[in-house]
This record gives sequence, C-alpha cells and structure tokens, in this order.
Amino acid sequence: MNKRLVVFQGPNDVVEFVRKVTKYPYDMDMKHGRYIVDAKSLLGLMNLGFQKKIELKVYGDDCEELWNDIREFVAA
Repeated sequence: MNKRLVVFQGPNDVVEFVRKVTKYPYDMDMKHGRYIVDAKSLLGLMNLGFQKKIELKVYGDDCEELWNDIREFVAA
C-alpha cells in the first residue's frame, strides 16, 4: 500500500483526477477526517471538498506510473 496527500482546487480537478485514476487496476481510497470514499468515485470525491489535503491510499506495490500521472494533485 502507498499513501500520499492530494489537493483539489475545484470540481475540474476532481473530474481530471478521476479520469486519470480509472485507467489503473488498483483499488484506491481517499480519506478526510472520518470519511472514506472510493478514489474512482466522482461524487464521493466532490463530497470531500476542495483546497484541503486528502489522504490517497493505493492498494498496489508497483504504481510509480500512477503517481507520475497524478503528480499535479499531490500536495507538496
């Protein structure tokens, strides 16, 4: 399992993020506070909000390609 923090500035970021992560076979969850949603769920991610750090968990070992694909959303 790999974890990173991601930030979405607005709805367009969430749409682009979901478009990118659905290409990968890994199971992924996102957690903010006590809420956990599927990282491939557009509505679920919209409910987590914007401009805050959200934890992304990827249940896979070799996922460097995924991290490169979504690097614009990974928090510094």
